[in-house]
Amino acid sequence: MVGLKPPEVPPPAAVKFVSAGTAACIADLCTFPLDTAKVRLQIQGEVRIPRSTSAVEYRGVLGTLSTMVRTEGPRSLYSGLVPGLQRQMSFASIRIGLYDSVKQLYTPKGAESTGLVARVLAGCTTGAVAVACAQPTDVVKVRFQALGALPDSARRYNGTWDAYCTIAREEGVRGLWRGMFPNIARNAIVNCGELVTYDLIKDALLRAQLMTGEEGAGQDAARARCQSHRPQPPPRLCPADNVPCHFVAAFGAGFCATVVASPVDVVKTRYMNAGPGQYRNALSCLLALLMQDGLAGFYKGFIPSFLRLGSWNVVMFISYEQLQRAAALTRPAQP
Repeated sequence: MVGLKPPEVPPPAAVKFVSAGTAACIADLCTFPLDTAKVRLQIQGEVRIPRSTSAVEYRGVLGTLSTMVRTEGPRSLYSGLVPGLQRQMSFASIRIGLYDSVKQLYTPKGAESTGLVARVLAGCTTGAVAVACAQPTDVVKVRFQALGALPDSARRYNGTWDAYCTIAREEGVRGLWRGMFPNIARNAIVNCGELVTYDLIKDALLRAQLMTGEEGAGQDAARARCQSHRPQPPPRLCPADNVPCHFVAAFGAGFCATVVASPVDVVKTRYMNAGPGQYRNALSCLLALLMQDGLAGFYKGFIPSFLRLGSWNVVMFISYEQLQRAAALTRPAQP
C-alpha cells in the first residue's frame, strides 16, 4: 500500500478538524450498510408499543442485508445516510480532529511523551463534547435506519428535515437529545477504544520499526534516522509511519472499541429509537433489555458492529492520515 509521505511539520488543529470530518464521511459511505444491519439486529425482538405482529426477522449480517434488499429494496441499506453524514461532519471533526490538541492540554509541561492517563482523558473529553453538539443528528440517523422494520403506515417522517421538525414538535427540543447520556458513556468508551488504542499501537509500531518496508542496510538506516530524533521523536518523520502501519493500528482499534462499547451501543440504539413513553429513562431501557434477553442481549449485532467499526476505523484513519498529508503539500514551504 502506497501513501503520501509524512509532513515535516505537524498539521495545525484546523486541518485535523476538517480532515477528520471528511475522512469519517468517506468511511461512512463505505460501511453504512453494515451500520444499518447492526441497528436492525439491535432492535430486533424489542417489545414495542403498540405491539407489531408482522415484524421481519433478521438472521446474521448477510441475512439481514439480503432480507432488507429483498423486502425494502437496495436503497434501504443507505436509509439515514444524510443525517449520518451530517453527524460525521460535526461529530468526528470534534472527537477525532481535536484529540491531539486536547491531549497536549492534559500532558504535563516538560514531559517527554504523553502518558496513558492524558490520552484517556482526551478521548473522554472530545467524545463527550462531540455528543453534546451532534446528538440530534444521531437520533435522526438511528430512527431512519430503523424505519424499514416498520410497515409503511407506521413510518413517522417524510425526510431528514421533517424528522428534526417532527421530533422537536412532538417530543420537545429535548427529544432531539434523547439518549444523550448513554451516548456520552458510549462515545467516551468508543473514543478511548478507538483513539487511545490507535495511538498506542501506532506508537509501538513506530518505535519497533516493524513496517518500514525496507530491508537490510536500508532498514538499519531508517531506524537510525528515527533514533536520531529522540528523546522527542515526531513519529511522522519515521518511514514506518505509512499506510500498513495505519491499517494495523486502525484494525486493532476497531476490535477493542467494539468489545468494550457494544453493551452501551445496544442500549443507546434502543433508547433513541423508542417512542414517547416506551422507556422512562436509559436505565429502564437497560433493565428491560436485561430482563428480556439476558446478558447476551448486550451483544446483539456484535458481528456487524465489529465488521462495521473495524472497517470504518481502517478507512477513516487511513483517509485521515492521507488527507492531513495532502493538506500539508498545499501549504507554502517554510523559509
